[in-house]
Amino acid sequence: MPQTPESSDAVAQHADDPVFDLHLGGKMEIASTVALAGPDDLSMAYTPGVARVCEAIAADPALVDDYTWVANTVAVVTDGTAVLGLGDIGPSAAMPVMEGKAVLFKQFGGVDAVPICLNTKDTDEIVETVARLAPSFGGINLEDISAPRCFEIEQRLKDLLDIPVFHDDQHGTAVVALAALEGALRLTRRDIAKARVVISGAGAAGVAVARILLAAGVSDLAVIDRRGVLNSSRGDLTPVKESLARDTADRTGRTGSLADALTGADVFIGVSGGNVPEEVVATMADEAVIFGLANPTPEVHPEVAHRHARVVATGRSDYPNQINNVLAFPGIFRGAFDVRATAITENMKLAAANALAGLVGDDVREDYIVPSPFDERVGPAVSAAVAEAARQDGVARR
Repeated sequence: MPQTPESSDAVAQHADDPVFDLHLGGKMEIASTVALAGPDDLSMAYTPGVARVCEAIAADPALVDDYTWVANTVAVVTDGTAVLGLGDIGPSAAMPVMEGKAVLFKQFGGVDAVPICLNTKDTDEIVETVARLAPSFGGINLEDISAPRCFEIEQRLKDLLDIPVFHDDQHGTAVVALAALEGALRLTRRDIAKARVVISGAGAAGVAVARILLAAGVSDLAVIDRRGVLNSSRGDLTPVKESLARDTADRTGRTGSLADALTGADVFIGVSGGNVPEEVVATMADEAVIFGLANPTPEVHPEVAHRHARVVATGRSDYPNQINNVLAFPGIFRGAFDVRATAITENMKLAAANALAGLVGDDVREDYIVPSPFDERVGPAVSAAVAEAARQDGVARR
């Protein structure tokens, strides 16, 4: 697209910034997997030869997975309403993140991905649009869609489609958080069933982290929103929060504020932003575990956290123990695609977390509770575990 004088001036303003230089022209392109060296190649790749493949797929639609890119391609879909920590910045401004996500899919999972930024916030329109696009893809990765709409959108698409649908802000975060927690609890010699865990944040990530921890065996869990511990005695809960309250604080009888919940707690997981005062952090149990995952400013600054905890993790790459979704989503989709799974089940997510924790194993230490994204074992380990779980759950088609 030709630049206008105004856009040329705007680009010039960022000319000396290496980040903008990297993004100039976008971060991805479409590349052919076949040569077109002459008329014979052209006649097979396109008309007339391609018609034979079209007719075969029309007769047996399952062949689309063998003779097109569909089985190895995911749509990365957003409406731009919850982008990083930037909030509702719209579909155009979300595109650099979606391109980045697509690049990560390819680099770390060998999965092709197409960024799709939708110019609507309407739940029905998003569901309808993605459902209509679905025949072009082997899976749907929902990204940066604000809560609580993200829960309904994901569930409705899962009900409509027979391909994997995965909201990475929820489940990618949850998988890596569980893997890191398994390492931290091993290091601090705690039993996951007896650990007292507090999650600050009841949005997309907080709900998903809570759910996977419950599935992994955590029994004493308090989830906090701006008004305190989620429990059914409150009259202001959404259906999602009310369901979570029944499975968490209602069972332990916990109520009150974040400060009340953190007193004596073994684990703090922050997915909310904000700041936890040091005097509150200091009330946690000895050898505490603190995951401050808000970006760029963790809920508990690492320097503060290290004064009161044995294990500290963040969402940042400039500190050890980064809880980074790239450890999960490429391998999860790779494993799902390898067996042509119809869905991503809870057991597949647990398998991914266990595989990541297993890579650390007995090498676990305070600054190494999850592997690096650049550890070449990560993708194969996660994909193999996910594929096997898919077979066990009966959602694999091969």
